[in-house]
Amino acid sequence: MKIFLILTLTAAITTSGLLACTSATTDTIPPVGASGITPVKKTMKAFKSDQELASYFRELAEKRRRAALRQETMAYKSDSVAGVAASPVNTQSMAEPAESVTNTQHAGVDEGGIVKAHGDHLVVLRRGRLFTVAIGDGALKPISTVNAFGPEIDPQGTWYDEMLIADNTVVVIGYSYERGGTEVGLFGIDDDGQLSYRSTYHLRSNDYYSSRNYASRLIGNKLIFYAPQYVYGVEDPFQYFPAVRKWHKGAQPEEFQRIVPATRVYRPEGEFNADFGTSLHTVTVCDLANGGFDCQATSVMGPAGRVFYVSPESVYVWATSWGSKGRDQAMLFRMPLDGSGPSALRVSGSPVDQFSFLESEDKHLNVLVRSAASGDSMWAAENAAGSVALMRIPIETFSDGSEAVPLSSYRRLQKPEGYTFQNRYVSDYLIYGTGNGWGYAEKTGEHSNLFMVNWKTGNSHQMTLPHGVDRIEQMGSDAVIVGTDGENLHFTSVRLGQWPEIVARYTRKDASQGELRSHGFFYKPDGANTGMLGLPISVPGRAGFRHLFEDSAAILYLRNDSLQFREVGELGSQPEKAIDDACRASCVDWYGNARPLFLRGRVFALLGYEIVEGAIDDGRMKALRRIKYAPV
Repeated sequence: MKIFLILTLTAAITTSGLLACTSATTDTIPPVGASGITPVKKTMKAFKSDQELASYFRELAEKRRRAALRQETMAYKSDSVAGVAASPVNTQSMAEPAESVTNTQHAGVDEGGIVKAHGDHLVVLRRGRLFTVAIGDGALKPISTVNAFGPEIDPQGTWYDEMLIADNTVVVIGYSYERGGTEVGLFGIDDDGQLSYRSTYHLRSNDYYSSRNYASRLIGNKLIFYAPQYVYGVEDPFQYFPAVRKWHKGAQPEEFQRIVPATRVYRPEGEFNADFGTSLHTVTVCDLANGGFDCQATSVMGPAGRVFYVSPESVYVWATSWGSKGRDQAMLFRMPLDGSGPSALRVSGSPVDQFSFLESEDKHLNVLVRSAASGDSMWAAENAAGSVALMRIPIETFSDGSEAVPLSSYRRLQKPEGYTFQNRYVSDYLIYGTGNGWGYAEKTGEHSNLFMVNWKTGNSHQMTLPHGVDRIEQMGSDAVIVGTDGENLHFTSVRLGQWPEIVARYTRKDASQGELRSHGFFYKPDGANTGMLGLPISVPGRAGFRHLFEDSAAILYLRNDSLQFREVGELGSQPEKAIDDACRASCVDWYGNARPLFLRGRVFALLGYEIVEGAIDDGRMKALRRIKYAPV
């Protein structure tokens, strides 16, 4: 359970009708993107029947039994990864379909979060409840509050984590330890901001939680979410298979119905390392048009470790063995969003998180990998280590899983010192470095390095910063690096031309990041080289994990003028006026509680149960008004 994981983390730091998807018309995930996605050499093969699938599980179980009898595990493999010359690439670009308040990896691919905009309202998910706040016609007024779970559901042991909105449907995705799987709640929202509960569905799965990633995405009206299902034993392998039930009072386990038949379960050609577990990596796509919930799912079989990434064209799952080291081969799966069949390649190492991926417009997949990493489940991304390489491959080389990416497709990169690794693609550069992350802030002196790799020229660059690398964000066509020196919070602007260069630095004395999640940052451009950014801040030297229990002190706003930063002020919270919300569920802010919001020319700060509106007056941010939307 997540409460147990809190204690573990702290200790480590201190010492449709029933989903309407039982009769699929295709053998893969239903189309989401436009047709014409890059074809591949070969696709994977699905099982023909439950009997064939059961036989396959018996073979896997026997191999695992033999592996358990060995006196020694596999010899530690070399952690080196070889390199390759880079080819020219362009950054992915898509037009933003509507004004967004979410800092997303890809424009047009929305990510599950804690606050969204819907018409004239903000919708907030916090501590097991949904809230709406009117912002139309200059308003700032709480409107509606409902539980993020059904009226007949006991929320104990359930974490309501992510929210997305399609038309007039609000979707809440959470994980229930009590009921054993992913929980999807559907709510209606009308033009007046009134919320109403519709229904709840349970999907049998293991916990999808990641300290960095989000389980859900939304492209148009298509909800896409990922969930693993670890498979153990052979007595009844289908007891673990993804299944769904529509919730009602007195719902029983036998009401779960499988949503992935054998003909939509794919396996790579040849063997993969199953000594440390096998997982069904399942991607479910639900059509939310007209308030519906018509879903289909596809599973691929691979090792248990995973990193999940969604581009505008495909879903990728990189699956590694939890016990693997160095060059022990992992599997990389690709599921196109046009509904065509999945494909796979054998790969080495593991990405750190979803930001290690970029499906570029030149039809290549670029992935940063580390040799001693095993996915991003729970806090695994915070512990990635080993050598660093950039894998770059044409998408058309994906096949049925029998072929391995050659070592010549890995460009070896410089390995940074430090532990918590951050990486991001901005413009034509892969940028990476290390910082403090969830741990205690450490003094860095002048020894923190920032690394950049240009795909077009193949050039690598190294820069020295007086602070760690805790956040890498896009700011127009350039980048901003955020990190602490142990006491102060720094913002360093980097121009990403033919030769990257540090342009300016702003230092907020006696402060730390108030949020670690990617959505905690937002940059709003208002010109080719100008705009405003916002980031939650807190007290100096605060350990990263404290954001789970403590609210941010304020949202800091900086003005960017041609990469020169100027502080315009902050919008602060009033924690002394906090009230008891009688929390029943999700009483730890796993996905944060503070966000800078720029919407319709207005500036807001979401700070726990407060929303503060600010305005620029004579170059300085001033608080115009604030509301509390907490339940009473």
